[in-house]
Amino acid sequence: MSIKILFGFHAVTVRLKTAPESIVELHVDASRRDARMRQFVERAKEAGAKLIDSDDDRLIRLAGSPRHQGVVARVNPLPARHSLDDLLDAVTGPALLLVLDSVTDPHNLGACLRVADGAGAHAVLAPKDHAVGLNATVAKVASGAAETVPYLMVTNLARTLGELKERDIRIIGTSDDAEQSLYDVDLTGPVALVLGAEGTGMRQLTRKSCDELVHIPMAGAVESLNVSVASGVCLYEALRQRRLKA
Repeated sequence: MSIKILFGFHAVTVRLKTAPESIVELHVDASRRDARMRQFVERAKEAGAKLIDSDDDRLIRLAGSPRHQGVVARVNPLPARHSLDDLLDAVTGPALLLVLDSVTDPHNLGACLRVADGAGAHAVLAPKDHAVGLNATVAKVASGAAETVPYLMVTNLARTLGELKERDIRIIGTSDDAEQSLYDVDLTGPVALVLGAEGTGMRQLTRKSCDELVHIPMAGAVESLNVSVASGVCLYEALRQRRLKA
């Protein structure tokens, strides 16, 4: 079983909460003893984590980034998540899924996972061949959401969208040239919101697999939003509608 790296306060704190036994060792900046670090170290000790004082150079080497915040954990991977069918079978109420097509930037994926967690999405789906996997940068940007939101990479995205339709989940894609606005569609039922990477958008086959397309109204000079921002707009519109209906 290969060791994974998590770094940053949020990502490591969530692992301490959810699966402390998976932490092999926890490196902390020996020179940092501010209140935040003291509280973090106390929590790590309570969880039984093996603490190692390290300097900045070592932390950078472990994290592969200078943005480690003085906290780097070597962890065992968590068991594989359930299949999409198992996940959907366990959903209570209308499903809310985020589908990302051709999103290859780890910072964008991390931010998408974070807004998905905040909006209560049940899972984030992506194709195996046109997406970034979960890595330390994704986990850092996601601020813990990479541990809480199922991220499922599927072999054939178009086929998976077809399987979602068989479960009566509407597939709603976003496109700048769509005639219908996001705010004109009912998002209170089971729905999968599909977004492509900024600039390239969804692939053609993914677009054809959508039941309908919507655009996000733009009132300023820019023509499009970053995919993580667009994901937040779409997911929170779904959340708003569902709360009004409840």
